[in-house]
Amino acid sequence: MKKLILFVAVAFFFLGASAQKFDKLAKTPPMGWNSWNKYHCDVSETLIMGMADAMVSSGMKDAGYEYVVIDDCWQVSRDENGEIVVDKDRFPHGMKYVADYVHSKGLKFGIYSCAGTLTCQRRPGGFGHEYQDARTYARWGVDYLKYDWCNSSTQDAKSSYTNMRNALYTAGRPIVFSLCEWGANKPWEWAGEVGHLWRTTGDISDSWNSMINIFTQQKDLARYAGPGRWNDPDMLEIGNGGMTTEEYKTHFSLWCMLASPLMAGNDLLNMTPETKAILMNKEVIAINQDTLGRQSTCYRDNGDYQIWIKALSNNEKAVCLLNKSDEKKTVLVDFTLLAQVRTGGRGFGGFGGPGAPAAPGTAGRTGTAGAPGTAGGTGAAAAAGAPGAPGGPGAVGAAGQRGGAPLTLDNYRVRDLWEHKDLVLKETSMYVDLLPHTVKVYRFIKK
Repeated sequence: MKKLILFVAVAFFFLGASAQKFDKLAKTPPMGWNSWNKYHCDVSETLIMGMADAMVSSGMKDAGYEYVVIDDCWQVSRDENGEIVVDKDRFPHGMKYVADYVHSKGLKFGIYSCAGTLTCQRRPGGFGHEYQDARTYARWGVDYLKYDWCNSSTQDAKSSYTNMRNALYTAGRPIVFSLCEWGANKPWEWAGEVGHLWRTTGDISDSWNSMINIFTQQKDLARYAGPGRWNDPDMLEIGNGGMTTEEYKTHFSLWCMLASPLMAGNDLLNMTPETKAILMNKEVIAINQDTLGRQSTCYRDNGDYQIWIKALSNNEKAVCLLNKSDEKKTVLVDFTLLAQVRTGGRGFGGFGGPGAPAAPGTAGRTGTAGAPGTAGGTGAAAAAGAPGAPGGPGAVGAAGQRGGAPLTLDNYRVRDLWEHKDLVLKETSMYVDLLPHTVKVYRFIKK
């Protein structure tokens, strides 16, 4: 009897030890490239190896991109032993060969599968083969697994993804686990213990409306994100041709402010100078990769004009002014007020209990049609924490700082991250023009 009890205790110990994710991975949002947005099912070893080459030669690797991920359609069947079979016409040397090549470039290799019986393109899924597939991925040298949710029938999402998490851990190779569950079962509430990132919405498409709609759905999710656990609003569309250059800059800025994974999805071999300048803006990337790991929160929501603030390490912050409208806006930005916003506590931006409201805004001049502000022309940035504004009650402004000496504009220099220059502020407030669908991104850098 004692032996039986000991056996059961040991069994539970080992089961408990395996029931976890690799917790030292993705401490900042993963950066890389995925084949789907540009190439869909048209994948091959030639394409993937070429993209690995381009990631290095273009400067993407130096900018921080490291994962090269094959999405759906690399697999065709299972053999008599249940092993996943690679498409030999498209990957004649096998998947380990491709992974080894990617690794030889100093990059990491990612692959795709699905929690259901079939993938979204009706290739063999992982259901019932989780541990077998995990061992195969480990043997190939996979570093990143995107796991979709198609053809999952009546499966329970949390249980299905937890099973694959356990399989990966048991296989022994550290693999970043990306849950592509589309937000259907609120993965932000449970996936932090299961994977390293989780999709929050359906698929993005290469259009302004798709991108900005997905961004809007991230507004209340900041509390769930942090090192090793990221909300994923889907991959980047920058460079695929469906948006303007300014809209792509906005897309990239917003994803960086969200601490989103940055997975490019364009043709890296044929990038325009504009696309390169966006994807490799190291100052904006630094906002995304900041080690504090905070997702930005909406500090001021005036409908089609918003202010988002992202807490950074060293008591710094990033501020993004967003014009979602189809018309130009002229807004009065009170940099003194923004400097006073203390972002270090979880009370900021709706994380915790209410702080005292920030100072109300001064009147701002009206811009072109559709100019910012409530009736009466309140300058939206100046009114950043005005009572009643969404995000205001939880935001800590000048009057609501918690602990430490009050922060002032004198503590910072303010840098425009797209103009790549420090602002010269002759006064503490200034008018800023925002063209349609554009942003301004500032970093408050401690002196």
